[in-house]
Amino acid sequence: MEKTFCSFYYQVCPSDNTELKLEKANTALLVIDLQRVYTKLADKDPRWNAFSKRLNETVLPNVKKIEALFRKNKQDVIFARIACHLKDGRDRSLSQKMSGWNNILITLDDDDSQIIDDIAPVNDEIVVTKTTDSALTGTNLRLILNNLGIKTVVCAGIFTDQCVASTVRSLSDESFNVVVLEDACAAGTMELHNAELTIINNIYAKVCSTDDLIKVLSSN
Repeated sequence: MEKTFCSFYYQVCPSDNTELKLEKANTALLVIDLQRVYTKLADKDPRWNAFSKRLNETVLPNVKKIEALFRKNKQDVIFARIACHLKDGRDRSLSQKMSGWNNILITLDDDDSQIIDDIAPVNDEIVVTKTTDSALTGTNLRLILNNLGIKTVVCAGIFTDQCVASTVRSLSDESFNVVVLEDACAAGTMELHNAELTIINNIYAKVCSTDDLIKVLSSN
């Protein structure tokens, strides 16, 4: 298990269960907001160069690797994406109507709203569409997971400190076990990424690397 992300709360009171234990049959992979629009950020603002490098060289390869294992194991791979139904975006949640970075206006059919090709859904894999940060709050994902008999959700995607974190908290509050793949997620900066993982680890989720999860799944 990843010991790097240890918050103040767990420095002297370690988690009772530091081992990552899960059952393949009731574990699903949730890929969050890895959409084409976010592959273009550095084209418009060089501040995003480091993010784009991590996305292309670390996040996407690890997501592709873990997707392949889940598919091999016949485990569910589910995707969440941001998109609105109306062209004027009136159906968006308030947080996505506010001015600034979080003002996201992409519709269901926009090229920008589609999942990045290299890690896109195959066959009948489920894609839920949201206009919220949390994939649980803004969709019927909760019902889908319950219907599939899922108890543990492995999360990957962007942005660590926004939609990933919001989804993780919602899942935890709904009594799902949550695993976050630290090297299959990214935030605007590594500082934001690391800070958020430190906050959610042990309380809302277990944070581990992609290879750590692969070892656990391969040993079951």
